[in-house]
Amino acid sequence: MRAFPVVLPSGTRYWTVLDDDLLVVPVADSWGRYQRFGRSRAELTTKTNAGGAALYLRWCGATGRDWTKGARDLGLFIVWLKHTPSRADDDGPVVVRSGPGGTPVRRERRINVVLSATRGFLSYAVSVAEAPRSVLGQLYELGDSRDLPAEAQGEDSGLFYRLRVRHRLQEPETEVDRASDEEIVGMFMECRCARDRLVVLLLGRVGLRRGQAAGIHRSDCHMLADSRALGCDYKGPHIHVLRRDNANGAWSKSRESWIQPVDFLVVQAYDQYVDERFTVLGAGGSDFLLVNLFRGVLGAPMTPEAIYELFERLTRRAKLSRKVGPHMARRAFGSNVSDAGGELDELQALLGQKHPESARPYVIPDQARLREAVERVPSPRELYGRGGC
Repeated sequence: MRAFPVVLPSGTRYWTVLDDDLLVVPVADSWGRYQRFGRSRAELTTKTNAGGAALYLRWCGATGRDWTKGARDLGLFIVWLKHTPSRADDDGPVVVRSGPGGTPVRRERRINVVLSATRGFLSYAVSVAEAPRSVLGQLYELGDSRDLPAEAQGEDSGLFYRLRVRHRLQEPETEVDRASDEEIVGMFMECRCARDRLVVLLLGRVGLRRGQAAGIHRSDCHMLADSRALGCDYKGPHIHVLRRDNANGAWSKSRESWIQPVDFLVVQAYDQYVDERFTVLGAGGSDFLLVNLFRGVLGAPMTPEAIYELFERLTRRAKLSRKVGPHMARRAFGSNVSDAGGELDELQALLGQKHPESARPYVIPDQARLREAVERVPSPRELYGRGGC
């Protein structure tokens, strides 16, 4: 069992599941199509879910279980996930490797992702009558509002019910990290062309995800003080961030479109890149903003993977002590907005988040600001004079 990409004649992609004979698993394939076209999920989401479903089906096949009944033994599936490598050894089949002190093959976070995909796959199978309804009771337990904190129960005193997943591992708390301003500047200084400098700013100073940056079209960029001539009433330079199917696989995670204002540094970098692009391509190239200029198919759009690889190269060139990824640059933007006095609703709008609380993980205070906050606390001598003990 393995996940496999499907490319339609229109160029749209989604992921399905193939069995050991490289035949499509029908219910998994229809689930992938439903996610991509019925729910407008990103291609990468279908890839993640197809991979989780493939692991579940592989476990059922390896242990002789009917996949429609395997949900009752998801605890054993968790053990299998912890200790079974992804691929077979060269000299034999895949076996479970357990024992005291054994290093798990997959950690809690990865296992929870697989379990989420498995629940989605089996729930869909129930909805299309490919699996019995009893499966839902094996995946979820019925909870009610009495399980929630008092502040989460609402003003209505009535009792309401909800589904609660039965199988979920507790994940260790991990520190959410951001790129420092020094790291962003160091990477910026190591860029060898105007396009790469613009990429760094689009993530580190505009706050876009790499999929959003790779999906920007030239028509989305309004870098004038007044864009009414372009049919846009929004004042000041800005970028329209849209969710659309793109030939390069770029995808905006945010369902809603929004307008992102940019500052003079981004405008200057944009102007320099436009000159550079015209020198190489003239008026040609695709309508995408970011395109290949020096290698590969000239004028072809950059992919999100290419942006990730660019950050890896810049990390090495700048001789940073750690690898700084694209999303760390996005977090740096969010934290800088917060450090500059930005409110949570402003940060939500600038990050393209639907709910205000979604922006909280991006609020990572600068250590210098925390030090200043401590030093602002008056000492007892300042409050009560120099007398006393």
